[in-house]
Amino acid sequence: MTVNLRNAPHHLYTLEEYFALERAGQARYEYWNGEIICLSGGTSSHTRISGNVYFTLRSQLSGRGCEAFTSDLPIKTPSLPPYRYADASVACAKAVFENIEGIDALINPTLIVEVLSPGTERLDRKEKRLAYQALASLMEYVLIAQDAPHITHFVRKGDIWVRSDYADTTASVSLPSVGCSLAFSDVYSEVEFE
Repeated sequence: MTVNLRNAPHHLYTLEEYFALERAGQARYEYWNGEIICLSGGTSSHTRISGNVYFTLRSQLSGRGCEAFTSDLPIKTPSLPPYRYADASVACAKAVFENIEGIDALINPTLIVEVLSPGTERLDRKEKRLAYQALASLMEYVLIAQDAPHITHFVRKGDIWVRSDYADTTASVSLPSVGCSLAFSDVYSEVEFE
């Protein structure tokens, strides 16, 4: 007997069920209007790029009044409650957190970095980008491809966001809000492309 999964009942989760999973699990999950998406367990390229970005930012920010965070720290997104997990983030001045159901979420990121994955790329480019860009503190949003050397960089200029795309492997992307830069050679260190 063949079962058509399209006709199967679809369970939507409550926020309470989501928080129970977040507290009990070892993985990271995001809540999307009743859907729960597991973010753990990516490719080696994704892991390397995320680690490289965090290490680069942390090294450049040392002693400069800004703090880099890994993908373990959620970011509160009021337009997409309760929060989202970015691959890296930076808060300048003093990082401020809100405890949401026992989980500390950053509420004042200055910079957010996402490494694109096939399963979440559409969300990172659209829904998450818009939710992040609605945060008054956010000045830059960076999307990094893992299947080819490509970085998309959004910078807040007053009330608008200016997009720049980079694909030159000798390039370096300047991050003016935090006084850092991301060189392709650092971001893609140890990453091989097909």
